Amino acid sequence: MTVGERVVVVGAGVAGLTTAVVLAEAGASVHVIAEQLPGVTSLAAGAMWGPYLVEPKDKVDQWGQRSLEIFRELAQDPATGVRLTSGIEASRTAEAAPDWATTLPGFRPCERAELPAGFTAGYRFTVPLIDMPTYLDYLLRRLRDAGGVVERRRLTSLSEAGPASAIMNCAGLGARDLVPDPDLRPIRGQHVVVTNPGLTEFFSEDTGLSPDLLCFYPHGDTVVLGGTAIDGEGDLAPDNKAAAGILARCAEVEPRLAQARVLEHRVGARPTRATVRVEEEVGEVGTVVVHNYGHGGAGVTLSWGCAEEARNLLSAK
Repeated sequence: MTVGERVVVVGAGVAGLTTAVVLAEAGASVHVIAEQLPGVTSLAAGAMWGPYLVEPKDKVDQWGQRSLEIFRELAQDPATGVRLTSGIEASRTAEAAPDWATTLPGFRPCERAELPAGFTAGYRFTVPLIDMPTYLDYLLRRLRDAGGVVERRRLTSLSEAGPASAIMNCAGLGARDLVPDPDLRPIRGQHVVVTNPGLTEFFSEDTGLSPDLLCFYPHGDTVVLGGTAIDGEGDLAPDNKAAAGILARCAEVEPRLAQARVLEHRVGARPTRATVRVEEEVGEVGTVVVHNYGHGGAGVTLSWGCAEEARNLLSAK
């Protein structure tokens, strides 16, 4: 990649905007094309750093650790929407802590008295929490400050993104048709945003592969409650029954949430495949295409590491 080289980034979720920022700040002339600005799935994220249920593990560990370094730096500026927050991840089945958690600041096993009723094990740590509407606005500002341009437009093929010396495919679930990639599937996620009754710490249950999640993430005056993980479903309409279940699960752990006022429902479709795809190929008309999609529920967690790898792939051409 040379300074001033025109690069089109397809998609304006957290993967697309982070990749666009990395490229623009490296000197590329970046043009983002996206149907949604910012992407609704990224807006719907909780979001807590944590490399959950994504492969390949060695690359995920590298991408996640690089992102963690950057989120820790961003947390020094409240305007980014990133905060370092302490809290508990707990289990009803005495699961061991994942490797990534044991390296986080403040990691320690919980005392029995710290755990809600019904939980048999847990651990405490400090981790970045990201308020996604604020954070995505921050990325957009940073991109524009670096000279990036954003266009709202729906593409039916990657070839429509040109002319460009390279295309960065960060289309998320849209890559299923744009590439096409039949291995990509949605996992529907729903969160409920409520007024904060005074919470300062997060809570998350290790629910494994269950479609019913339990977590709450405080972001100042609001709390994001989760959630769901419905494999194969991509409908983005709020589900009132699912929302009631989310509220009930969270209030059982934290009774103060039972009286919190519901502000909004956020629904997204996590773009999921067997492995995250970060690789380059030559497209239909000879343009280099670098793919960066398929992050499942770890898009925020892997965003900076994957963006830098995508930039490096382009720089090697």
